[in-house]
Amino acid sequence: MIVCVCRRVSDREIARHARAGMGFDDIQFELGVATQCGQCESCARDVVAQCSATAPVAAIQLASSITESRAWTSSQASTQG
Repeated sequence: MIVCVCRRVSDREIARHARAGMGFDDIQFELGVATQCGQCESCARDVVAQCSATAPVAAIQLASSITESRAWTSSQASTQG
C-alpha cells in the first residue's frame, strides 16, 4: 500500500529499510517519506515501529491484531458453518 502519496513510497519500502536497521529519520532522508505535506508521518512511523530490527515481536503483534479483527472472525465463522 502506498503510505506517502507525495513521494510514492509504499509500506513495503519502508518496512524493508526498517528491517535493515534504519530508523525513521534515516528512512525519511533516504526515501523522502513525510517531507512534503506530512500527512503520512504517523503511518510511516507505525510501519517503522512494527518492522524495526530492534522489535522482532512486531510481526507477532501485527498477526494478533489481524486475527482479532471483525473481518477475520466473520470470515472464520462463515468457513466453519
